[in-house]
Amino acid sequence: MIVMPRNKKWSDLTAKQKAPFVLQGSVQFALLAAALADIYRRPAEEIRGSKWLWSVVAFANFMGIGPIAYFLFGRKHAWRRIADTEGERT
Repeated sequence: MIVMPRNKKWSDLTAKQKAPFVLQGSVQFALLAAALADIYRRPAEEIRGSKWLWSVVAFANFMGIGPIAYFLFGRKHAWRRIADTEGERT
């Protein structure tokens, strides 16, 4: 985790000191955008739970935990869908 010294303002930091904050913010934003786009595009039957609930969880964006939780637990994985459809054919 990145911790900023207490008595320093953003304007007091050098570019090298600001870089980790900007990188972390960029990663968090990218994860949030990817999760929300996937929730929006994916059919509801391919998501565990409701789309609305996972959208709210995705905004719990402390260190990217919300979007990562969605990608790990919220989606029904493609390999399971393929196995399910192959089982129906036999």
